[in-house]
Amino acid sequence: MKRAAALFLVLLTLSLIPVNTVKADVFPNEILKFPSTGTPAIAKPGETVTIQAADGVDITRLSIISILNGPYDLNILRKEGGTVIAEIPKEAVPGSYFLQVESSKGSIVIPNGVWVLNEYPKVLRIWHVSDTHVTSGSKVGYVNGEKFCRSLSKCGEGAIPLTSYFATDSAFTYGAMSDEVDVIINTGDDVDTAGDLKGYNLYLNAVENAVATGKPAIIIKGNHDDPPTYYSKLVGLTDFNLTIGKFLIIGLDSHGDQAHPNMDQLEWMESVLEAHPDKIPIVLVHHPFWYKTPEGRSGRIEGYSATDDWDTIAPWVSWYWIGGPDRTSEDIAKRFLEDVEKYNIKLVLSGHVHADYVQVYKDKNGNEHWFVTNTATGAPDKREENNWYGSRIVEIDENGNVRLPYIKDMFGTIFGPLSSLPVPQEFLVFRKTGEDGSGALFINKYKEISGKFVLVAPEGAKVDESATDVEYRLLGERTIGDKHYMLFNVTVPLGEHQIVVTKAPDTTKPTVEIAYTYPSKPKVGKPFQVYLQASDNVGIKEVQVEIVTASGVKKYTGIPTKGDPNGNYFYVKVDGVDTPDYTIRAVAVDFNGNRAMAEKVITQSSSTTSTVSPSTASTTSQSGTCGPAAIVALALIPLLMRRKK
Repeated sequence: MKRAAALFLVLLTLSLIPVNTVKADVFPNEILKFPSTGTPAIAKPGETVTIQAADGVDITRLSIISILNGPYDLNILRKEGGTVIAEIPKEAVPGSYFLQVESSKGSIVIPNGVWVLNEYPKVLRIWHVSDTHVTSGSKVGYVNGEKFCRSLSKCGEGAIPLTSYFATDSAFTYGAMSDEVDVIINTGDDVDTAGDLKGYNLYLNAVENAVATGKPAIIIKGNHDDPPTYYSKLVGLTDFNLTIGKFLIIGLDSHGDQAHPNMDQLEWMESVLEAHPDKIPIVLVHHPFWYKTPEGRSGRIEGYSATDDWDTIAPWVSWYWIGGPDRTSEDIAKRFLEDVEKYNIKLVLSGHVHADYVQVYKDKNGNEHWFVTNTATGAPDKREENNWYGSRIVEIDENGNVRLPYIKDMFGTIFGPLSSLPVPQEFLVFRKTGEDGSGALFINKYKEISGKFVLVAPEGAKVDESATDVEYRLLGERTIGDKHYMLFNVTVPLGEHQIVVTKAPDTTKPTVEIAYTYPSKPKVGKPFQVYLQASDNVGIKEVQVEIVTASGVKKYTGIPTKGDPNGNYFYVKVDGVDTPDYTIRAVAVDFNGNRAMAEKVITQSSSTTSTVSPSTASTTSQSGTCGPAAIVALALIPLLMRRKK
């Protein structure tokens, strides 16, 4: 009865909370099958692209636009059923473009829809990210320099809580800024839960921040994107092939628990390879093919043939591909490796295992085939030893030679336990947007970088010179779809820095409120949690909880309770207070240094909550349904969790 009453109260409370639902009037795949945000059409000026409409949809107009260039109308040369052949204008400037589509079923805008190149690359430079696991929920890991931890207590003083969204946005941002990168490739598990529509929209926000700079992206599906209901609606095809001059990229769906492609997919892949005999093949597949090498997790496998030496090779193949100890999909694994040899597939990029693998398979003909698996870029649930939030540069030239820059400089070998670069581990970006402006905080412990950077901001916002301490140049701004983009060239040196844009000088102080503690009456010396609400008209830069005792002050960094970068709810884990009398102080700071504080006094007999309003800090009381109802809902979470356990 108590459980039913608690559930009823939660439902009643949640019904009072205004919810911003995430719902598209028309999903992109309801109008176009190809291209999409994850699989762009690729061409040079004057060349044609093939557009594939959804069944029963008539495409009436196509155009491309970026922050600096366009719009350019694409000349529709012919239509054959749902296939549209369109020409890229000769005057189109190279870069990644938003594709604007008008059709019989409505209009859509697809970020990263068309990638225009002036010349096809002789060396393709890939920024490889994987397992971003963006979620609308509250998963978090912790970073402290090179140290990655799954719990705050292990990471030491100065550790930074990092949600999957901020980790993903940071990695995509670095790839977009780097002049050593041509294209960003994500090898799956884009979100943490396939049915998390808000998670997909958050993930696409991070993708858009990168591709709006002009840097394209190619994305494949992982098992956490399975079943691909929202993936197909929002991101793109689950199996595809793209040509970039000399390079042929093939994306394969390795499905969910199946963990490998099926035979039909391999036959399709073979038909694509047969049709492009002069290309350098690159395969993207989420689940890695190899489990180990004779040298260990990473290393070389040399002098074998999949046809002649399979019994020797098979024990090194991952259970994902071979089908576990019973080898239920051995025919799939063997056929794929035979294809690797037959068609000289030079590079296979994967993820899934949340750890770095590099395996070089050298067949009996002397051809090298690189299998590169990246650790999780965004997921906090990975092993802590010899691991971090990582990304990497992978280079492949038109002769099929593969290179991993910087790895030997850092570790001395590409076959060590770490072979990715510490991004976002040591390069973090925290973008925030409010009704009056936007800000971005950079925490850079890796190396100085200069490049293009995008802020989504209210139209009319200007750089706030008093709050900005990075070298910048505004290149241009434009509203595309429902967002206003500002494109900068920024230089981010080592240390903490920020760039802020506002519609007017920001003197508005944030608001902060302590919602509750759990347990409600913390015991002396026992851990407890503090939940609070904070908001700002430009964006909250920092939230802290201070535990004030007679012997001093101990500070804890606020952690978002949700994946939304602009969320208003935070919590901290306090590791215990060795006195019955103390004060909990919540502090919120915006990008302009405006501060707000709220306090809760804890004593042996009672606790009281108050608002602190000195000249340097203030808070505003919450009104309406949203604040109180949401706080009540938060207060009920521990009860439900306890009942669930």
